[in-house]
Amino acid sequence: MSEEKPAEGVPAEDNPVPNGRGHEADDSAPAPTATAIAAPDTEAQRAESSEFLSAIDDKKNPRFTDFEGKTSFGMSVFNLGNAIMGSGILGLAYAMANTGVVLFLILLTVVAVLSSYSIHLLLKLSGIVGIRAYEQLGYRAFGTPGKMAAGIAITLQNIGGEEQKRKHTLSPCPSYLYIVKYEFPLVIQAFLRLDKPEGEWYMNGNYLVIIVSILVILPLALMKQLGYLGYTSGFSLCCMVFFLIAVIYKKFNIPCPFVDFTLNATLIAVGNDTGPENPACIPKLVNLNSQTAYTIPILAFAFVCHPEVLPIYTELRNPTKKRMQHVSNISIAVMYTMYFLAALFGYLTFYGEVEAELLHTYSRIDPYDTLILCVRVAVLVAVTLTVPIVLFPVRRAIQQMLFPNKTFNWPRHVAIAVVLLSLINLLVIFAPNILGIFGIIGATSAPCLIFIFPAVFYLRIVPNEEEPLRSPPKIMAAIFAGIGFLFMIMSLSFIIIDWTSGSSSASSGH
Repeated sequence: MSEEKPAEGVPAEDNPVPNGRGHEADDSAPAPTATAIAAPDTEAQRAESSEFLSAIDDKKNPRFTDFEGKTSFGMSVFNLGNAIMGSGILGLAYAMANTGVVLFLILLTVVAVLSSYSIHLLLKLSGIVGIRAYEQLGYRAFGTPGKMAAGIAITLQNIGGEEQKRKHTLSPCPSYLYIVKYEFPLVIQAFLRLDKPEGEWYMNGNYLVIIVSILVILPLALMKQLGYLGYTSGFSLCCMVFFLIAVIYKKFNIPCPFVDFTLNATLIAVGNDTGPENPACIPKLVNLNSQTAYTIPILAFAFVCHPEVLPIYTELRNPTKKRMQHVSNISIAVMYTMYFLAALFGYLTFYGEVEAELLHTYSRIDPYDTLILCVRVAVLVAVTLTVPIVLFPVRRAIQQMLFPNKTFNWPRHVAIAVVLLSLINLLVIFAPNILGIFGIIGATSAPCLIFIFPAVFYLRIVPNEEEPLRSPPKIMAAIFAGIGFLFMIMSLSFIIIDWTSGSSSASSGH
């Protein structure tokens, strides 16, 4: 079968590439070549990409992305920032305690730059082949196996990989709902000042996680488009800003070293006797110890948001590669600033006594502190409002893996959301002891989505005629993939060490 191929040297504007809205004029994206566009035109391939690629001469047929993006720039920043934030900010003070202020800043900066570069690769690929879906990039690179690998990685990472961002160890905690299950009862107990709960139903985390899932998460998860969640994402980020302000405020109100609530002493007396000259109250610029290596995976996965990038790009108003790159850069820059400030002031409050989950350390001083209780509520609200953002790319991945040739359908859309949320609830409620497997999931899926897949897809999709294998961009992509494999090996090694030693390297946050 012969195809009409674009003439060499013709600018990209003269060769429209289908991407759900027609061609995207973007000077920064390389001009599509015959190799990039003229893939084998089989019926199977056309069916495979029908949800994402709208034919230029057939505008009337419905497509998965056949709509005008209406999400504003600001709402897109909120959504992507919320996807990045998660609850990982709670463990960064511990990471700084085990790396030192300067080393932590260096590592955080490197990871932020690498994450931005990874998003750059995804957006560049999207501009070249006209696809705004992670799974379809996998299909373009490696066919059905590539699509399935990307879809499975997105599903597993968004269900089970959040623990990578929360703690220095890869402890069992599959999702944000696990946080709701264990933290919400403690918050209620503290507000009601119940020293010894007597089995009240509202103190049962299993009931609470079901109620939160039905009343809050499910209605938001049923939204047809991700852009509608911009308002809840903005509110979620405001909750985390409140957390940050409280951390900074507490730094100047808690003397060092602090005394546990259970000990019979006053904080004022301790502060007058010791003061900041106490060796335990001097910050370390660089700190290398047995726990330092465990903190690297936290920082490596602190900016995980890649499954959400292309869906947000699809719904962006006036979408261009440059505009979406600005969205990602601003989101990463804001999260970078919040991460560093939360880690710095949390560390400067407790120094070597900081725990893997920062809020637990405050509870050791006064479990009934009103401000900290409000902060815990804010963090729970932020985590809860992040779940719909996390579920969106999972539902989209399932749609593409199981129903690749189907257009949007409300019953199927609702069914996937209900089944997915029900499955997660069942895991959280009935299978907490087997959730250690999610440590393995996070250690493999996160490096794939952040480092390995974008780099390998880039090497595979960008034609050699346009960028030879030894060209600087492809050499950088190959090195980037190697970094991903390195992080994966490190994370898996730490899991194996913890399992063989029979105990985690540090106490669990719960």
